[in-house]
Amino acid sequence: WQPAFLLAADALSIEVSAGSQDRLNVPITVELPESFKDTPHFTLTRLGDGKPVAVQKDRGTGQVVWILDALAAGKTESYRLVSSAASAAPDTVSVGDDGKRLSVSIAGKPVLVYNQAVVPSPIANEPYYAKSGYIHPVYDPAGQLVTDDFNPDHAHQHGIMFAWRTITFEGRESNGWDQKAGTGRVEHLATDGFGSGAVFGWFDVRLRQVDLTAPGGPKPVLEDRWRVRVYNVGDRYLFDIHSRQSCAGGSPVTVNEIHYGGLMIRGHAQWQETKDFDFLTSGGKTKVDGNHTRPRWCDLFGRLGERTTGIALFDSPDNFRFPQPIRLHPSMPYFCYTPATLGGFDIEPGKPYESRYRFCIHDGKLAAADADRLWRDFGDPPTVRITQK
Repeated sequence: WQPAFLLAADALSIEVSAGSQDRLNVPITVELPESFKDTPHFTLTRLGDGKPVAVQKDRGTGQVVWILDALAAGKTESYRLVSSAASAAPDTVSVGDDGKRLSVSIAGKPVLVYNQAVVPSPIANEPYYAKSGYIHPVYDPAGQLVTDDFNPDHAHQHGIMFAWRTITFEGRESNGWDQKAGTGRVEHLATDGFGSGAVFGWFDVRLRQVDLTAPGGPKPVLEDRWRVRVYNVGDRYLFDIHSRQSCAGGSPVTVNEIHYGGLMIRGHAQWQETKDFDFLTSGGKTKVDGNHTRPRWCDLFGRLGERTTGIALFDSPDNFRFPQPIRLHPSMPYFCYTPATLGGFDIEPGKPYESRYRFCIHDGKLAAADADRLWRDFGDPPTVRITQK
């Protein structure tokens, strides 16, 4: 006798097609049939050479994920996915919770930290800059810090954060971007789960934007659910943020037209001091001429000591107003995707605002052709087909 999840019938044949470009270290996601979604573990075999491939079940979505190491343009690769009693590969991406921070590492090397607890403002006479619900620090594969927090020139910019600069809620204007205004804030609300794995580490968190001017005291405006995956892809760090913003109550929210606000990256403090940094966008623009263009991706990079490092951000074609305009600062190492540049828009009850972004943290210069390939891996990924159940 064998348990049901070990029967030979509990297997899938899967075909992956590269499409028109070469693929290298690409996360592959397969939506499982309903009959497989309760199975906790799988093994994956590449049929061309019979080699096992590390695969991981995403407990939150019912998907399985693995890394396609290499596949030439126009080629296909076939796999066999089989139910298993336990994971066949050890965890390489670890996520830990110390009660204040969720820390992610790959093979023992730090990647990023999500701040659940409030981080106090280091500026004694400006305590309102205290902040929770953002990612910082972020490291490159060589262990170099690439993000900044509480920089004195713009102390409201925190690593990687998502906030709207100006919204209208129940007739009141609120600013969740800059705490100094005193009209709003974005904060961590709850951690719904986290986990480690052989292919990716993940965490699910909830944030909320609060109106601080509401009669009777602070009132929730938007609730933002983040699903974060950090992948084990080798010589770079790759992670995704899927944000789902919903009205916190029965009132709609208007995101007002303005030239900045949205998902933001603030780069290393040294870049601000030395100005030895630049941007490169998918349109070939830099800090001189890139502001308010609409690129598919943008890379912030510069010299830190004797090395070049950087952080690139990729905009999903599923996002609202794709390709979204970008606020690219000509003299500061910060940028954000900001769809409000094109006009205000509403987030209505029962109609969440969803957005997906991918980040690549790189050691050394990221060539434009390489960034284009990485964007296509995200925005136009390999085709996946279940060929046999």
